[in-house]
Amino acid sequence: MFDLTGRVVVVSGGNAGIGLAFARGVARAGGDVVIWGRRADKNAEAAEELAGFGHRVLAQEVDVSDEARVVEAMAEVAEELGRVDGVIANAGLMRKERSFVEMTSQAWHSLLAVNQHGAFLTIREGARHMKRRHDAGDPGGSLLFCASLSALTGSPGMQHYNASKGAMAAMSRGIAVEAGRYGIRCNVVCPGYTVSETVQIPASSPLFERNRRYNPSGRAGNAEDFEGIGVYFMSDQSRFHTGDLVVIDGGWLANAGKTDITELPPWP
Repeated sequence: MFDLTGRVVVVSGGNAGIGLAFARGVARAGGDVVIWGRRADKNAEAAEELAGFGHRVLAQEVDVSDEARVVEAMAEVAEELGRVDGVIANAGLMRKERSFVEMTSQAWHSLLAVNQHGAFLTIREGARHMKRRHDAGDPGGSLLFCASLSALTGSPGMQHYNASKGAMAAMSRGIAVEAGRYGIRCNVVCPGYTVSETVQIPASSPLFERNRRYNPSGRAGNAEDFEGIGVYFMSDQSRFHTGDLVVIDGGWLANAGKTDITELPPWP
């Protein structure tokens, strides 16, 4: 049902964490994967793992805040692999400032340059290629933003991060409205607290304990929890699914921090 054989999917920030999980899911499902990352060593390590699934892998050094490089890299993908069927804008920074009133313009702009503007550039170039395919008689394509619960909730000292992730949600809806006529869909995934090689939550930390007590799933997420949703959105099984925001957080948002799960009475 979720066979991606012959599909080419670009994943920005695809050499670690949730981005690598997206790429791994695509490769497991038979797709060809392109990973974008700024570190050549991490790219090579990820590419070696993904190549083990037996499909084509292309690793490119890309800073998504560099428009010229994004344009060039997407053109290289189309030339080397022949097409682009899916793009996952996952590259991003997470920084916390002491408070909103002390947040500098430099801190604001440097984060948005990657998280918001980089995502815009990545998705735009993928959409441009998909439109050209449509005009050549080969319509279709899937665009996916990886946002965060921060698109929906407040985070002290992280208003720049909130803004960047909220922008993805708004931007995605606008893209979906324009792109549907070309067979192109656009959606957003919002991960909850997720532990990966890029984000660690020590077992002794208050955040770890809060996840255990207030997340209905009783834990933080793992990068591997996102392989399936990535495959779904890159496959034809999501062909009628566009303009949506999907939360993958183990139930954290549903609970809204109100109920200590460990104190609930057992079901009879």
